[in-house]
Amino acid sequence: MSHKHRPPRDRRGVAAVEFAVVAPVLLTIMFAMIQLNRSYEAQNLLETAAREGARFASMDRDGMLTDGQTANGKLAEDVKTFLESNGLPREGITVEVKDADDPSLDFDIADPDNDLRLFEVRVSVDYSDISYMSVGADSDYAMSASVYFRNGRATISD
Repeated sequence: MSHKHRPPRDRRGVAAVEFAVVAPVLLTIMFAMIQLNRSYEAQNLLETAAREGARFASMDRDGMLTDGQTANGKLAEDVKTFLESNGLPREGITVEVKDADDPSLDFDIADPDNDLRLFEVRVSVDYSDISYMSVGADSDYAMSASVYFRNGRATISD
């Protein structure tokens, strides 16, 4: 039995068609991974900023405040500066210092009556402010982090 030798089929353009089918899927996955990484990075930055802002309350603040600046104001400015230096837009950042017992009340970390009391630092930014892609108003939400801390100032030892 003899096999007839068939001529090869014309396969020009097959790779281009396969690429045209696969490329959109690969690009979508790539952009989704980039966006997901940005979200995780922003969340980690918010958590770090909240922790470092709260840590400020445990420090001896003598000589750290400028004229007319409050301790809460310095805490908020330091948090915003940290986040801005890491690529988050300063104007979209919200920093709140709240009483741990009653979160509806603001907490003054400089008030001596608040020494050794727990407080909460909340830091938030809208997802649309950190996203590389446009986010519709109906899909936007606030990314936030908070930390509870004790308002106990430790003096720096020599």
